[in-house]
Amino acid sequence: MTLTYMNIMLAFAISLLGMLTYRSHLVASLLCLEGMMMSLFIMATLIASNTHFPLINIMPIILLVFAACETAVGLALLISISNTYGLDYVHNLNLLQC
Repeated sequence: MTLTYMNIMLAFAISLLGMLTYRSHLVASLLCLEGMMMSLFIMATLIASNTHFPLINIMPIILLVFAACETAVGLALLISISNTYGLDYVHNLNLLQC
């Protein structure tokens, strides 16, 4: 395993640890989730460039599309929650309330 792959896996692990640690703020959770998606994108791109199978080259593009959709939905939720409640604390939100 090369140093590049180990660094990308370490970035994913640090983002996952940040997601588990700072889950009370929505902004911090979204940033950690974006870091996880970017490390997965870089890993998929490296694997696709090292593999000589032609159909695997579309995998990083599909992952990037899902990451963009996740970012758009996350920012829309953040704006909606901050306009409604005035803060981004996840534990103050009551999701069962109508």
